[in-house]
Amino acid sequence: MKKTRSLGWVFVVLLAFLSITSSGMAQGTPHVDVLTFDGAISTATLDYFDRGIEIAEQDGASCVIIQLNTPGGDAGATLKIMQRFENAHLPVVVFIWPRGSLAASAGTYITLAAHVAAMAPKTTIGAAAPVSGQGQELPETLKEKLVNTLAGKARSFAQRRGEEATEWAEKAVRESLVATEQEALEKGIIDLVANDLDDLLIQLDGREVAVGDQKVTLHTRGASVTHIPLTFIEQLLAILINPNVAFILLTLGVNGLIFELSSPGGYVAGIVGSVCLLLALYAFQVLSVNYMGLALIALAFILFVLDIKAPTHGVLTAGGVVTFALGALILFNSPYYAISKSLVFSVALATGAFFAFVVTKALRAQKWHVTTGIEGLIGQVAEARTDLTPEGTVFLRGEHWKAILEEGTAQKGEKVRVVDAEGFRLRVRKLD
Repeated sequence: MKKTRSLGWVFVVLLAFLSITSSGMAQGTPHVDVLTFDGAISTATLDYFDRGIEIAEQDGASCVIIQLNTPGGDAGATLKIMQRFENAHLPVVVFIWPRGSLAASAGTYITLAAHVAAMAPKTTIGAAAPVSGQGQELPETLKEKLVNTLAGKARSFAQRRGEEATEWAEKAVRESLVATEQEALEKGIIDLVANDLDDLLIQLDGREVAVGDQKVTLHTRGASVTHIPLTFIEQLLAILINPNVAFILLTLGVNGLIFELSSPGGYVAGIVGSVCLLLALYAFQVLSVNYMGLALIALAFILFVLDIKAPTHGVLTAGGVVTFALGALILFNSPYYAISKSLVFSVALATGAFFAFVVTKALRAQKWHVTTGIEGLIGQVAEARTDLTPEGTVFLRGEHWKAILEEGTAQKGEKVRVVDAEGFRLRVRKLD
């Protein structure tokens, strides 16, 4: 009995030792979770960042690092991202990466909201002045209210980085200031400059960060890295807000609807066109759309359709191609959302060629003689099956027809030409 109890105590001690050892090993091998985002900020970005931070909070990561490259995006989603950073239970590090990247507009606010901000060489931050959804200047009253709100938000997050950083943050909103990585480091806008992720982890190690009301010391040297990728839906939504993709979807959507309306009954073109158009409208909610460009594209399609309904030998189609290209080139006013010029001209020419083909078919159709029904028999050659004196029977297209010869007589077997039709009786003439 005593031996059994002794063995039991030994077993308990071993379990406790193993638990302490495994805990010590876990603490000795820290890890970080890394999110990578490249594109315009949208609600999909918010979902991705929220999911990544939640995973990092649950798996005990030392911190979550967001590698960021963005020209800006949706202001509403940006404010919610900043709020999520502020309420995170672990340090959030924003790393503007790779080299040559930028954190413009919404990206500036997101970087300022991070507990630690870093930039790679040859990167920029700033140009946070608000613009309308059309990429144009806002009305003066509305602009003043929005600028004051965003400037206050930028100041509140930049205050922990010092007076000079706070002053720059406000000017980035009011005057669209831009800073390189070295300028940002000197002003205290960011905390460090790192060449890559490994360099960032080395520099972060031992840094004390305020998370809420607590001070947290980062342990990142030699930490294992877990990359959290975008889900399929998040990737799809991120692709949709690419200006080139949005432009193609808009073109396919309008073409599909026009084709469906001109030849109803197939449904496939209408369904595909509707889906493409809805996806394009989703992208336009995030991107800085210039409605003048959108209006020019709509005008181009109107010209295409008019050339089909009332052919002008391609004049309206040519005008539509030029209008379409001009509208596409100014569809997005922001320099960060420019559509590829080669894509614009390729799509414009392809669309113009399609409608030119349709116009050509329409012109040919107007010149064709009727080839169906009784009217389609006029001009055809028939064979007399009885003597035509002048009435009789002829054989045409596999059928016997009553016929009357306009001049003279014709014998059975002779060839005659149909010149008119009266009900179901043909008027014919002898061949010369």
